[in-house]
Amino acid sequence: MKFGVIIFPGSNCDHDCYHVVKHVFRKNARFVWHKETSLKGMDCVIVPGGFSYGDYLRAGAMAHHSPIMREVKTFADRGGLVLGICNGFQILMESGLLPGAMLRNRGLKFVCKYVHLRLETADTPFTCKGSPGQVLKMPVAHYDGNYYAPAETLQELCDEDRIIFRYCLEDGHTAQEANPNGSMDNIAGICNAERNILGMMPHPERCAESFLGSSDGRLVFESILEQVNVK
Repeated sequence: MKFGVIIFPGSNCDHDCYHVVKHVFRKNARFVWHKETSLKGMDCVIVPGGFSYGDYLRAGAMAHHSPIMREVKTFADRGGLVLGICNGFQILMESGLLPGAMLRNRGLKFVCKYVHLRLETADTPFTCKGSPGQVLKMPVAHYDGNYYAPAETLQELCDEDRIIFRYCLEDGHTAQEANPNGSMDNIAGICNAERNILGMMPHPERCAESFLGSSDGRLVFESILEQVNVK
């Protein structure tokens, strides 16, 4: 199996993603510069967190014009797995690969801390190793993580079981005090209709080793590996 980790000017979680794939799970991985135009041989593409292009104009707004994003769209259309984390999630929405938009955090402050997430569905290639209702502990680090979508889009996400993670309390109940950014319906991650693209604000690559305070992020990577092996 081979992972591609995209690098934009301003990416700062690319090496974290590469480390987890290459050194924790010991899988083949390579960095993909944003000006490249091929993802040949890739099984999964990771669009990492950071501040692509300094988040000028709007988070992810400039990155989606990079040449590699045209190939990411083609790759996804062919069924390839795409994981967008934090700024990567923002880029996927700006590229039209996922619905919705990210607003400034409620309170207009950068949030960097561990949060709890409730896994809403295991019916994706990114969560198949988990169980619905499972509570995970992952870190967030963002200023624009307040997920917004029109009412009809939100209803569609609910009806199609495409809300993958929700911010929750440690006991699994959703509440406003568990929501770090004001995100609609406590949404922390969603997928596309075909279920091969996942966007999430929390960072699974920063909690894939227990000495970091949590290893719950392993679930995402273990699910991807199992899904590809099944193929």
